[in-house]
Amino acid sequence: MTLSNAIQVFAGIMILVALILGATVSEAVGFWLMVFIAVNLIQSAFTGFCPAAMVLKKLPFIKA
Repeated sequence: MTLSNAIQVFAGIMILVALILGATVSEAVGFWLMVFIAVNLIQSAFTGFCPAAMVLKKLPFIKA
């Protein structure tokens, strides 16, 4: 799996987690987690810096 694909999968999983938390725990928790995810995606598009990429690069099955 390429790093780009891994980041997309990770973002999708995090959005699903936020939706599940919003439906089961608290709407506010889910909302703010989705806001955090969206801000990270937007800033990484403009700056090229993605915190998740630094972590995912360390996994053995991710190709940089």
